[in-house]
Amino acid sequence: MAAQGKKSVLGRGLGALIPRTPVQEMSVKREHSIPDSGENGILANIDIAKIRPNPFQPRIDFDKDALEELARSIVEKGVIQPITVRRADGGYEMISGERRLRAAQAARLKQIPSYIVTVESDEDMLEMALIENIQREHLNPIEVATGYQRLMQDCHLTTEEIAKRVGKERSTVTNFIRLLKLPPKIQEGLRKDQIQMGHARALINLPNEKTQLRLFEKIVDGELSVRKVEDLVKAFMKRSFKHAKQSQQTPSSSITNVEEKLRQYLGTKVSVRPKEGGRGEIIVEYYSLEDLDRLIDLFAAGEKNY
Repeated sequence: MAAQGKKSVLGRGLGALIPRTPVQEMSVKREHSIPDSGENGILANIDIAKIRPNPFQPRIDFDKDALEELARSIVEKGVIQPITVRRADGGYEMISGERRLRAAQAARLKQIPSYIVTVESDEDMLEMALIENIQREHLNPIEVATGYQRLMQDCHLTTEEIAKRVGKERSTVTNFIRLLKLPPKIQEGLRKDQIQMGHARALINLPNEKTQLRLFEKIVDGELSVRKVEDLVKAFMKRSFKHAKQSQQTPSSSITNVEEKLRQYLGTKVSVRPKEGGRGEIIVEYYSLEDLDRLIDLFAAGEKNY
């Protein structure tokens, strides 16, 4: 990663990506186009045909109706907010603003106002694209979560570093990333607004995928509120905890029978304690050294008989 590029652009956060020139002056409806002068950190109207898509685009879904609405607004008022690009291979590569670019294409514009920045490496490009989109664009929770995850995996940032760069609390970043642990069907429901972020956060606390999917279906079919789902999850977890505790305290009949047979054979108290995975332990008590010697003799006799 180029340290100089990081210092000049990324180190100053989103402010480094926002044009200092008033954006109203950049509308493509102006009579005099502002060309790319080749300098760094400038605003210019550039040819849409020369702009390549962002290879690190975090947005997955582009709502058709919203794009048509934005295109109509552009026809009437022009592009008010510039997109952000970098120069690459004789053209430009998108950093952020793909919704605006698509809407401008739908409005049949030839040029679009763009803020041109210098990015030294693909790693810097990835970090800038993700952070800029997360801060500016209306991404759904799964898109935001995926963006945070890529910042961790591809840019090697910690959740603390991500939080500072996007201006969020560390817990907020962590909660988004946790959404990616949900089953794909629930993630899809969150992307399509079938459920809200609050629903998803409650579902994460359930112990397995089957239970999560069952409650997800109830949320969608019954249009349950977030508060209602939180209450259902709390009640379920309380019942599960009570059942687990009772299971630990109340031995099964088969274990009780084994304990009784061992007590009769050894003539002392014996406890059988099962564990996960079919494992467990047998505790044999003795009350004196003489009692211990007696038990050893019994074990030895049993071994000879075996």
